[in-house]
Amino acid sequence: MPLLVPETKKRFPKPEPWRLAGREFDWGARTYVMGILNVTPDSFSDGGRLDPEAAIAHALRMIADGADLIDVGGESTRPGCEGVTAQVELERILPVVRALADKGIVLSVDTFKPEVADRALHAGAALINDISGLRDPEMLAVAKRHQAPVIAMHMQGTPQTMQRDPRYADVVSEVREALEAAARHARDMGVQVMVDPGIGFGKTQEHNLALLRHLNRLHVAGCPMLLGTSRKGFIGNLLGLPVNERVEGTMATVALAVSQGVDVVRVHDVKEASRTVRVADAIVRGKQ
Repeated sequence: MPLLVPETKKRFPKPEPWRLAGREFDWGARTYVMGILNVTPDSFSDGGRLDPEAAIAHALRMIADGADLIDVGGESTRPGCEGVTAQVELERILPVVRALADKGIVLSVDTFKPEVADRALHAGAALINDISGLRDPEMLAVAKRHQAPVIAMHMQGTPQTMQRDPRYADVVSEVREALEAAARHARDMGVQVMVDPGIGFGKTQEHNLALLRHLNRLHVAGCPMLLGTSRKGFIGNLLGLPVNERVEGTMATVALAVSQGVDVVRVHDVKEASRTVRVADAIVRGKQ
């Protein structure tokens, strides 16, 4: 029997399992690890894999290290970044998506452009990771057409504007309400949805810490939850360290996520995260 069960998980029914690329994801049974694959020249912390062969090799290393699925993105979303066209995004990701899908790897496409999501799903991706929280109504139409689930993330503003003095009266309540609204919208369209509080996206240091402190309040009934904290700025601010030295800080948040019933952690450092999750799941869920 699990030793610790977050209070929110006691109140909410367990989300129904999802089947992605022939694999079942049994939400609540354990925490899954999503590896980040940025096919960009200027990603937040691991860009430069514009060569498809290099990107594919990195994805395969992450799978060997314990990733359950890979999130492929062709546009940097770091604060203040410049956007790219859908065509550029597609040129970057499609060869990688096709090659990895052919190997049976479960893939999500990290994009807020419906046309990019549509082509990536055609190429073999299994779900959409939308940092805009489904602001474009066409995104849900694409998801429904492909019968693909979506990840709806909370973000204030856009990647270009999100750090301009973000304001909340109560960040935890407001983020939860936004996630609930996005989930309702997706369900009304008949689309399965996962929620993500969007750590670092239009939040200050204090906002990020408050959200992490109250993850148990951010669950949406019937929806799995994803958390992405990997190497983010709030960790660097706490430790006074650059992006390549934030692994231990990231793993602290991964263990916290497991303890609060998070279903997927999105990380750069897959080997370390997989080991952290395995130990934390044994403690929290009795999963060995």
